[in-house]
Amino acid sequence: MKLVSLNVSLAKETRYNDKIISTGIFKKPVDQSVFVSQFSLDGDQQVDLENHGGEHKAVYAFSANHYDHWRQHLAKPSLRYGQFGENLTITNLDEKKLCIGDQIQIGDCILEITQPRVPCFKLGIALDLPSMPKQFIAHGATGIYFRVISTGNIQHGDDVNVVFRQPQQLSVHTLFNAYFDTSFENAHAVMVQANSITELSDEWRQKVQSRL
Repeated sequence: MKLVSLNVSLAKETRYNDKIISTGIFKKPVDQSVFVSQFSLDGDQQVDLENHGGEHKAVYAFSANHYDHWRQHLAKPSLRYGQFGENLTITNLDEKKLCIGDQIQIGDCILEITQPRVPCFKLGIALDLPSMPKQFIAHGATGIYFRVISTGNIQHGDDVNVVFRQPQQLSVHTLFNAYFDTSFENAHAVMVQANSITELSDEWRQKVQSRL
């Protein structure tokens, strides 16, 4: 895996439903090295701290491989890295293989997988498509949220390596589909397994426990 784009944004105001809101979703690629602290990246701003950021969602990564699908599906061939609001665009970041509690290393930084992403209305703003959150959930390629285990500097072009595999091996994709897909078989068993994984974020633990 490789970090092909490093994206940040300070808060920007935009109009939504005749209101002015502030959001940090309009990420843009940067060329320089960026320091990853415990709760965020330098130069990046998380506005709605009730739903974004914090220990369990300090960094959001999205696979560069997903862009081909969305460029074709949305008829947006110029869709650029960072447009899904991700801090990190990484090649071959596979939600079907990476699991809750796995750790990756980028440069000096070690990140731990905490949960899938559940998009809010701001993804629709970023892509100028109100139905985008529902389409994103239906497609199931969610990207991954991380907590920061070791702070450090990263930059685009860095290699991304898995340095720890959580023994229970519950993939991000399986957890997401077990929660959202009503036809998913053995969803209850997945919820039981997820609830036993200490690295799972508080937000998703509440979701899981609501199903149990």
